[in-house]
Parts: sequence; structure tokens; C-alpha cells
Amino acid sequence: MDTIETIINENRRRNAALCRQYDPVTGEGCTGRRVMHMRGGRMLYLPEPMTADPKFDLVAADDNAFSRLRMRYDFEYWAVSCVTIKDKMSGVDMRMRLNRPQRRVLAELERQRLAGEPVRLIMLKARQWGGSTLIQTYMAWIQCLHRRNWNSLICAHVKDTSATIRGMYTKLLANYPEEFWEEEVKPCFKPFERSVNTRVIEGRGCMVTVGSSEGQEAVRGNDYAMAHLSEVAFWPDTTTRSPEGFIRAVCGGIARVDMSLIVLESTANGVGNYFHSEWLRSVRGESDKTAVFVPWYEIDIYTSPVDDAGALWHSLDDYEKALWQRGCTLEQICWYRQKRKEYPSRQLMAAEYPTDDVEAFANSGNGVFDVNHVDKLRSLCCAAYKVGELSASAVSGVGALDVKGFVEDPKGRLKVWKQPVAGGSLSGRYVVAVDIGGRSAASDYSVIAVIDRFGEGGLPEVVAQWRGHIDHDLLTWKAASIASWYGEALLVIESNTLETERTEGEPGLYILTRLGDVYMNLYRRDSADRSGGGMRVGFHTNRSTKSLVICHLISLVRESAYIERDSDACDELTVYECGPTGSFGAKCGYHDDILMTRAIGLYVASTMPEPGCRVNAPRRLFRW
Repeated sequence: MDTIETIINENRRRNAALCRQYDPVTGEGCTGRRVMHMRGGRMLYLPEPMTADPKFDLVAADDNAFSRLRMRYDFEYWAVSCVTIKDKMSGVDMRMRLNRPQRRVLAELERQRLAGEPVRLIMLKARQWGGSTLIQTYMAWIQCLHRRNWNSLICAHVKDTSATIRGMYTKLLANYPEEFWEEEVKPCFKPFERSVNTRVIEGRGCMVTVGSSEGQEAVRGNDYAMAHLSEVAFWPDTTTRSPEGFIRAVCGGIARVDMSLIVLESTANGVGNYFHSEWLRSVRGESDKTAVFVPWYEIDIYTSPVDDAGALWHSLDDYEKALWQRGCTLEQICWYRQKRKEYPSRQLMAAEYPTDDVEAFANSGNGVFDVNHVDKLRSLCCAAYKVGELSASAVSGVGALDVKGFVEDPKGRLKVWKQPVAGGSLSGRYVVAVDIGGRSAASDYSVIAVIDRFGEGGLPEVVAQWRGHIDHDLLTWKAASIASWYGEALLVIESNTLETERTEGEPGLYILTRLGDVYMNLYRRDSADRSGGGMRVGFHTNRSTKSLVICHLISLVRESAYIERDSDACDELTVYECGPTGSFGAKCGYHDDILMTRAIGLYVASTMPEPGCRVNAPRRLFRW
């Protein structure tokens, strides 16, 4: 166990690391690879590419020429020399000196730019560290020093916010040092024709347009090379306009060339919206954007002095101890504790000052599943072992049960994480759950999920999944093929759709009747409350049964009591909501078809008896 002396020494080391030398004028501690260069009796730390520029030796005797050349390579030097901003703490105008989070984000921007890549970033922010200021200033640097006729867009959730961001640009140009401006005319904005939204940088030909998600039509169709999209999580998503559609329309025209830029940034606003979905894609490496999160403890102002380190240390709760394990100092933890008293719950505190990205998204909205629990579930998701389709003697009828094997096909719909246990040694091991969707590409998906009741570590585990659009009769036969392959698994079909539709002039239930004549291990429910009584094929979802299976799934997710393999299932969990009337459903514009196969399949699996050894047992009807 660490002694208090050890803790104090470690805290001293952490504080020293936070206070390491940073001087954007000399270049010490600045971003990127630096080369030491003695000039005028002063040691400078210059960007390595600058020293390789053929003009480097030519400008050695001219201080202004030397500075102008350096500004093209050294954003931090240019910012502290030429950019005027308003200090958020004092309200006083001052030159821009980057703070720690800004330097970390700049490092990623510069990594992409110096590699000749188009700059693409999605940024999840805590508050009050100047993320928007950095992005806008970086765009100004490109337009003022690197590119002419290089147009940009600033778009926020409301136009006033966009105008405020452009106001930073106006201040920058109005206070730009004349000795460093290389154009014949003074730096300023001038109106572009009669547009109220667009200004042009005098002498550079670069247009800067402001817009808002509420007035999308005003900024469509223009020629942009850079786009700064701010507070995207708060953009309205309606039946007539969506963030995804607007961003696709605007950014689709931005060429993937060096110095082009697209940055989406926002504070979190719950899960299930476009920003959250795009963030998850970026974290998984599926997007063209690099994900950057800035936690509260990277912001220098969030620290308070500690009078008695020993007393503070011994009073830390589990969350505060976890902050120490993350690398926070005692002074940062002390600030967090004091700030926490302003909020009635830790969740509200986390919404404003998140420690990680999961916490940022978790503490708003009406989600049914805790995002922290879903994140634990997601940690076990992985790519499928095989992708393809099953090959059977026929696509329907008894031939569908005669499975020849698995045919790998990258365009196939069946993802397999684990194949059936050799020989089907245990009867009742697998459950196959089916959620019936629509036939067209615009409708809900149909999903077939295979659950191994005794998977890794003895927990229920998703081992296969088929998802797509298909005629309903072919879907049931495909499900039967998959169930047959998995040791004649119990086949649970959510029957609401089939009980209310007609297929080719015949009742949808006829599909289940035909299936039941061939595949015997079908789930049946007691229908004594209906006329005729007896057992009916399929799982019927109503208000009562849906609440039952969802509540069961909530407990499994909370306790990490089943193993999920498909990250899409986790995405659906994050956008599943409880409405004002207590009804469950996916957030508007999202699906819950994968989720429902888990809810139904896992619930049914929990009610089944222990599996027994099979010794050439004949096919028979199982009624659970």
C-alpha cells in the first residue's frame, strides 16, 4: 500500500509534468519535431520542415522575413505573434497562446496536414478550453498564409453562434500586424456581392460563409474547401431535415486533397443522434474522421490548492480514487470535489464535466440502457469469424433443413462468430430468435440471431446472426436452416407480423403452419385465453411481454451477464428509449430489430431447462 509520502511525491511529479516549459515564441515545448537553432544569442526550437526550406538560409539576415517564413511552418508562433483573442477569464484582448488541450488537438491537425492527408476530425468537448477558437484560427492560418481562393464554411446549431465564431476571425484580421501581412491591401473582411452570410478576405480571395442548421438552404451549393461544423449534437433532426443529410450535401463537395478540412465538434447531447453515431464510427475506425475527446482534467483552470494532502487522500471515494489512477493530481481532484457540490447528482456533474467519452454521452437523454454498461458489453464485440450463407438442398420446405455447409461470401448476410459444437452433443444448447422486418430496403430489417446458452465462461453468447430484407416465408425457412445447423435449436419466431398479414392471398400464419409440419422444435406459447385454446406457434410481443423481455435484457446488460459479439447490437442499445407513456422503442430514425432478437432469445433461453445429452434422439416437439 502506498504511503502518504509516496502519494505526495507522485503528486509533485505530476504537477511538474503539467508545468513543463512551453514557449511558443522560442518554440520550446511546441508541437511537432523541432530543430534547435541559435539566432541572435537565443536558442530557438524550429519546425524541422522549416529548416529544410530553400529560403531558410536566404532570410537569415532579415528578422521580418525570417518570422514570415517561420509562420508558414509554425502555427503556434504565428498565433502568439498575429492572432488576437479575448481571454475568457479576464475578458481582456491578448495574443493567442495555446493551452494544453489546444496543443493536443493541434498535434492531430498537423499530423494529418504534414502527411499530405485531408484534415478530418470529430471532436467531443468539455467546456471552456477554446476548441472552436482553435479550429477557426487554424482555418484562418491556412487561408491567410497557405491558400488563396480557399473558401470556408462556419455552421453551428443557431446562426448567432456561427456569427460569434466568425467574430473571432474579424478580430484576428483587424489586429493583424502589418509587418507580417504579405498582401498589398490591409487585412480585413469585405462583403461578397450582396450576400449577408459571406465575407471575403481582402487580398486573399478566400470566402468565409456563416450558416446554421436551422437555415441550411442558405449555405448549400457553394464551393467550400473547409468546413467547421459546431455543436452538431444539437442540430435538429426532423422528417424534413437531418444533420446527416445536410453534412453529406455540404461536405460531399469538399475534395479529399491536402489543406482541405472538415471538423465536427460538439459537447455531448445524449445518445442516438447523428453526432453520437458518427463518434462511435470514428472510435471504431470506420469513419474518415479522427476522434478526439478533451476531458475536464486537461483544462488548466480546473484545479484548486490542497491544504492537507493526507486528509484529502484518506477521504477519497471510489470515483475520486479512479481519477487518481487516471493520472489526475490531488489539486485537480480537489477542484472536482468542490465543483461537484454545485450539482445534485454526479450524473449532472458528468454531463457538464465528463471524464471520458462514455461518461459524456451517458448522462443525458432518456436511454433505457446505461451507456457505461453497454460500453462493457461492446468491449467483447469483434469481427465475425466467417461471413456468407448456408447451403441447403432447397430454399424452402424439408430441403431447407438439409444443410450442406457454410459458403463464405463477403456479400453474405450470415455472420458467424462460432460454428455449432461438433456433433451437437447437447440438445437444447442453442436458441434461434427471429425478428421479422420488411421486404424493401427502406423498411426495418429482419434478423435471425443464434444464442449459445452455454457460451464463453458459461454465459449466454451470441454466436451467429443473419440480417437483411427478404420475403417472410423465405425468412422462416432460412431461420429453420440456421436452427438445423445449430443442432436443431429451439426456433423462436416473433409472430406479430405474421399474425396480422396475408401472404399471396393466404394468412401469414400459414407460413408458420407449413414450417411447423417440417421443423418440430418450434417455440409455442399458451393461447388458452384465445378462442380454441391450446398452443400457438411463435412469440407474441405485446405491452406485457415486451416489458418482460426488455426488463430482463436490462438486467443482463447491467450485470454483463451475456456476451455480445455484434457492435451494431450495442449501437441499438444506446438509442433505445422509454417514452413518456412508459413504452419502449428505438429513437426516431433508428432500428431495434437486432435488440429485439436479443431480448426475446435471451428471455426464452432463461426459461428453458438444463440441456441433456442427446443419444440419437428422434425429432420431437418441444413446448417451453
